[in-house]
Amino acid sequence: MTEPLRKPPRKNPQVRTVLPTLPPFSRSRKAMAFTAAAAEGRFVLQVCAECASATYPARELCPKCWSMHLEWRDADTGGRLISETTLRTSINTYFRERMPWRIGTVQLRAGPTVLAHIHGDVMRNDEVRMIARTDKSGQGVLMALPAKETPNMADDRQLRELTCDPKHRRVLVTDGRTELGQQTARALASAGASRIFVGIAEQWRPYPGSDDLAAVPGVEIMPLDVTDTISVNELAGEIGGKTDILVNTAEHVRPGGTLDRDGTLTARNEMETNYFGLLRLMQAFAPGMRARGADGDNSACAWVNLLSVYALANWPQFGTTSASHAAAYSLSHCLRGELAGSGVKVINILFGPLEESWRQSLPPPKVTPQKLAATIVDALRQGIESVALGPVAEDVVRRWKEDPAVLERELTQLQAGQAS
Repeated sequence: MTEPLRKPPRKNPQVRTVLPTLPPFSRSRKAMAFTAAAAEGRFVLQVCAECASATYPARELCPKCWSMHLEWRDADTGGRLISETTLRTSINTYFRERMPWRIGTVQLRAGPTVLAHIHGDVMRNDEVRMIARTDKSGQGVLMALPAKETPNMADDRQLRELTCDPKHRRVLVTDGRTELGQQTARALASAGASRIFVGIAEQWRPYPGSDDLAAVPGVEIMPLDVTDTISVNELAGEIGGKTDILVNTAEHVRPGGTLDRDGTLTARNEMETNYFGLLRLMQAFAPGMRARGADGDNSACAWVNLLSVYALANWPQFGTTSASHAAAYSLSHCLRGELAGSGVKVINILFGPLEESWRQSLPPPKVTPQKLAATIVDALRQGIESVALGPVAEDVVRRWKEDPAVLERELTQLQAGQAS
């Protein structure tokens, strides 16, 4: 059984930081669809539209009937480990630094036989549960887990290479003034984070929940205003080398579109927090996190962005807020590209209407701060990079995937119907 992960010792400043290395990352264009699904935590296989046989890895033609009509579909995750081996040497630098490493052959219930990474609690001939996740190179890979939960299962060394578990890691939550920021700090403490830095702008100004937040185990209140470059840079200079996970909870949201306002002040404030605030954080913290992507059991591993689902398609009822989130969503993809190969995942959580004061007038269903905080921790534990939270977000994402132009028309015509 997996041994529980012990808290790593204090880092010796005289010992070099291990630089990130990459597992094999070459993939065909067809295989990118598998990686995109893995980023959402989905296990998909190509299924032939002609003979209904499933195949893996990605191919241009069905190996049974030679049909070109192969579709990616969610597949049964069950299977059985039919052979396994432990690698003790490798020509690949990534695996050389992580030996020994278990791999094996799994017979899937869906049909194909696949080569996968093997959890330490799985033995030969055991029933397994397959997961697809992105590895340190950002590409989709398979791993076989025990069919049933085992003690300390998340502490498996190979599984932690695919996840961003907060256990024994240091986390920065950028805005603790809101209920969301405070709930996030509590959820991270419950998940075993060793230290939780919580940013507070204008510390002299009282805010609800301040005493309860300071009492959360491991929380350390830090001065941080994401709209102030000096504030961001000063904090990065103090804790940038200690930040393993960054969760950006800062948000400025106001209802209304462009015609509801006189001037650009509100829109500027939204952009200062939602877009330029993210940019300041990226420039200050991301270089240090990128360098520490392979720094032992508490290496830098994740950057979490919380974004309105209307970043995908503008909702005129919150028109300028949607536009600022769209800019931040685009910037998050830039960050993912710049962190590629470092082992630091960029996790985007797209949420529906949040239960908070500035969205009070919106009808349910809404997402509570507690639920969003729990989803952050769950995404980190599972290593999922893209999450749609809440019925509204799930519906918008589904329609966006089907046809973005139709979704845009539906949202704007809905606004016109409400106005009339």
